[in-house]
Amino acid sequence: MAGTRPPGGNPNSLSARDVRAVLHPYTNLRTHETAGPLVITRGEGVRVFDDAGRDYIEGMAGLWCCALGFSETRLADAAARQMRELPFYHLFGGKSHPPAIELSERLLAMAPAPFARVFFANSGSEAVDTAVKLCWYANNALGRPRKKKIIARQKAYHGITFAAASATGLQPFHQGFDLPVAGFLHTDCPHHYRFAEPGESEEAFASRLAESLEALILREDPDTVAAFIAEPIMGAGGVLVPPATYFEKVQQVLKKYDVLFIADEVITGFGRTGQAFATQTFDLAPDTMSLAKSLTSAYMPLSAVMIPEFMYQAIAEISKEWGIFGHGFTYTGHPVSTAVGLKVLEIYERDNVFENAARLGEQFQAHIARFADHPLVGEVRGRGLIGACELVANKATGQAFDPASAVGKYALARMKANGLICRAIGDSLALCPPLITSQDELGEIFTRYGKSLDETLEWVRREGLLAA
Repeated sequence: MAGTRPPGGNPNSLSARDVRAVLHPYTNLRTHETAGPLVITRGEGVRVFDDAGRDYIEGMAGLWCCALGFSETRLADAAARQMRELPFYHLFGGKSHPPAIELSERLLAMAPAPFARVFFANSGSEAVDTAVKLCWYANNALGRPRKKKIIARQKAYHGITFAAASATGLQPFHQGFDLPVAGFLHTDCPHHYRFAEPGESEEAFASRLAESLEALILREDPDTVAAFIAEPIMGAGGVLVPPATYFEKVQQVLKKYDVLFIADEVITGFGRTGQAFATQTFDLAPDTMSLAKSLTSAYMPLSAVMIPEFMYQAIAEISKEWGIFGHGFTYTGHPVSTAVGLKVLEIYERDNVFENAARLGEQFQAHIARFADHPLVGEVRGRGLIGACELVANKATGQAFDPASAVGKYALARMKANGLICRAIGDSLALCPPLITSQDELGEIFTRYGKSLDETLEWVRREGLLAA
């Protein structure tokens, strides 16, 4: 706000200028006015550098997205070539261009399910909104106008546009925005560590959650429920890995009541779990799939929704009657973004990125599993190159810290001080490094992570925050 004292006292610093001019997402804005930003000015491999020249290992691949790191010149070259050849064109009114066509073909060829068409958007949120709208549109086309409700899960994250934020099951993204809108429902969070009953096995927990989902569908009336949306691994909810047999049982319920399954692969797609898609890792059979982030290694904004033949045919037929399929964005299938996406898929294949990431993912899981014995850690969870440790006040009982203690926030600050960028999701400390991370860099990530946990433990003990 006007008159705010600039961080560091220099009114011309990048930090001070940011505070005066930029409205930041996912940020405590009053705290930001005095603390200021971490200003990143360049990237190299898995490292980024701030405006003072200090380097950090980017343990979150930016926002779960820079799979190829921060200095892949082949992507810069692909973007530059496309900028010179055709910097912009659109797909409205039956128009097209080669990069959008070729990327659609590549995605359909590598898809883990028999999808028929690809729709491009600009972000994961837009992809989820599109997937929801297509479910509604298709049900209207199929003569099922009441079948519109969307079921998501508590602690899910699907984005921040209207439909995506309504599907999101995290209160901070609803508060103050009058969300969720009507027609969005939330079923149980599949986190065994936090929500299982005493002595309940993973399979019994999964059965109970599937039964709860079925009961919800029946209460609402199956003829009004259009789709169930789920991340294979719940990223922003805390890197929550589904319990054994969970998706198997859930998919049986969906099939029984003719409820479409939207797989949100925005975080997990393109090698993150050790296979091309987490849909394969968890044996899912989705009706639609949403992609973003690593589709371009985040070098350009791009997302995609893949839909099956029956949905395409219903949409196409009704568009004939109505005269137009009335959905799209100016930048749908932007030629520079799709050209970069094509080059990313080429690099993934040519450099065996997924295969190498699968091997590195085994080492990642071995590294993070060692923290299971740490006095602060209640649970270690993850798959492939994504994982988290949840910090607890009492290791024996799993008692959480009082949120007011901000233990996760303190640990995050220690990570930053030790040259590692990770993410605190409450008191869960998430890691999701670039797929190109080397073995040595992976070791350094966990050295810095462990050092920060130890420093946090010292502080927690000094503050008397451990529960008896």
